[in-house]
Amino acid sequence: MKAIERTVTGTLEQVEERVRKALAGNGFGVLTEIYVSEVLKEKIQVDRQPLKILGACNPHFANRALDLDPEVALMLPCNVVLSQTDSATTKVSVVNPREMMDTGKLGSLAQEAEDSLRKAVEEI
Repeated sequence: MKAIERTVTGTLEQVEERVRKALAGNGFGVLTEIYVSEVLKEKIQVDRQPLKILGACNPHFANRALDLDPEVALMLPCNVVLSQTDSATTKVSVVNPREMMDTGKLGSLAQEAEDSLRKAVEEI
């Protein structure tokens, strides 16, 4: 799957603050968060580099998409993955809505959402 990606300087925690601010500035809020590395440590005692998934949603895009196709709910919210690559950098990967939605009735909306997410990633 093709994602919108950028690797930036900072720990996962430092980058997460910047990601949340950039998302908010582009109309997205964070609805869910899963600290995958902590869950795996707790559940199966596996140590991993810090990895966190933020479930981001732009309510205007979500509402329009659900009006066009209620099954879009299967793909909500948009996943934003933060993975610490080393002690100094963190990779930010965002699901590309155009990769997830057909180009038919959802095509132009998917493009709008991609543009907003791409702008947010550039601002990090």
